[in-house]
Amino acid sequence: MNELVEKQAANRSAPQISVRPSRDSDVDAMLSIYRRHIRRGVDDSVDDSGTPEPDDLRDRRKNLRSHRLPHLVAVFGGEVIGYAYVVLFRKRPAYRYTVKHSIYIHHDHVGRGVGRQLMQELIDACAAQGFRQMIGYIDGDNAASLAIHDKLGFRRVGQLPGVAYRYGRWCDTVMVQRSLGAGTTEAPPPLGFGR
Repeated sequence: MNELVEKQAANRSAPQISVRPSRDSDVDAMLSIYRRHIRRGVDDSVDDSGTPEPDDLRDRRKNLRSHRLPHLVAVFGGEVIGYAYVVLFRKRPAYRYTVKHSIYIHHDHVGRGVGRQLMQELIDACAAQGFRQMIGYIDGDNAASLAIHDKLGFRRVGQLPGVAYRYGRWCDTVMVQRSLGAGTTEAPPPLGFGR
């Protein structure tokens, strides 16, 4: 019994993962995570020919925030261990209620619930902003990411066979979608909706 009590006390005093809006000071950590995904990750949306520099990432972050699009980081023990953000799914006005997400986790923290926590915070932030649908494109080989999306209510709505060529072979992409807030059950707000 003492062992269980000690374990519970240790868990309460252990650092917790927190999620917050990103800051300019997070850019170097985010860039490091992103570059690792380019070199070794399983992510069909990453192309090493266009690796951003710190100023590129700062500008992208600033642009997203100026359009009220969430850009979040996960922090553990004072270190950024993951980040997530959304962009508009398409630029035409008819699509202004739909976003596409991206999420990146530091390789040492994969499998520890960081992705799930970041995704849930991103979903909540987008729903609060009035978005109605969230789309994601996931590498067909990334079983962990697909499982997290399944658990968070995303539906697999399409598969794009052989659209990425990586590591000497053609790879599939799975398209997932999740309703936010009222989804398609109600008409959207008037055209003046913040975008």
